[in-house]
Amino acid sequence: MRSILLVGLGGFIGSIARYLIAAIIQNKSTSIFPIGTLMVNIVGCLLIGLFLGLSDKQNIISPELRLFLTIGFCGGFTTFSSFTNDNVQLINSGALLQVLLYTGLSVIVGIAATYIGFLIVKAF
Repeated sequence: MRSILLVGLGGFIGSIARYLIAAIIQNKSTSIFPIGTLMVNIVGCLLIGLFLGLSDKQNIISPELRLFLTIGFCGGFTTFSSFTNDNVQLINSGALLQVLLYTGLSVIVGIAATYIGFLIVKAF
């Protein structure tokens, strides 16, 4: 039950953070390109890489904190459903090139950011 509460609390905090950060970034943009969600996803990938690295490196964080940070916070902070919704909106707008750009950047840079976060922790 404790694990469920940790994941739920982390998800609650992550979801609010995602909404606020993505909205602030998107409101500063004049483009229909979903830069807010893209930036949140990349930052979230970097964070989850850092958290996983910390967890893997001599158990710097506890299993409970790992649940809270990775599944809870990062799970709420970066959501694939937001990503797919943005792509459907771009498709409906006829912006197929932007769909390809957004999808490619999200996947490639997201994986790279996760790996970089993991390597940052391993280096220290």
